[in-house]
Amino acid sequence: MKYIFSLLFFFTVTACLSQATVSVKWSPYKPPVSGDTIYYKPSQKLVWKDFKGTPEKGSDAVAITSSGFGYSAGAKYRNGKADISVNVYCYFNKQNSWVIKGKETDYALNHEQHHFDVTWIVANNFFKKLKAANFSWQNYNSLLDKIYTDSMKELEKMQNQYDGETRNGRVNSEQIRWNKKITDQLKSISIN
Repeated sequence: MKYIFSLLFFFTVTACLSQATVSVKWSPYKPPVSGDTIYYKPSQKLVWKDFKGTPEKGSDAVAITSSGFGYSAGAKYRNGKADISVNVYCYFNKQNSWVIKGKETDYALNHEQHHFDVTWIVANNFFKKLKAANFSWQNYNSLLDKIYTDSMKELEKMQNQYDGETRNGRVNSEQIRWNKKITDQLKSISIN
């Protein structure tokens, strides 16, 4: 009798899971208190004292911004519905970001701020892809992983394009073009 009950329970749960409705919920990321990390806020700009790392010997860069984005996710099955919760965050790592002493100009800081802004733009593209995804109880882990991996490739490509076209900020006309491009993209972001 116990075996029949277990088997019946297994088939009932399996049937319910295959019919689950999935909703992706967005909630603001509540970062842990950390002196080494800055979480992106549109109103907060980087300052040179945020760059605490040691410059790389032999680098032709004046400064380096170490930024990225990540997520935490969880899923619950309740009342015939699968709820997937995703928290996405965009960060700047102070210890891995650096500037060569004496090179702390406003122009260079603007270039570095835009690296952080590019990260924010791509993180928001990641949000959009998650919202549009066809999640199910069975695929949410693999699909979430794929979307994140694709978004990280997008981030690397855009950062490389930004530095390549501006030659790390050395080509003023290209820097001006990218300033406008990034500012326009930042204006179009709305998280809901």
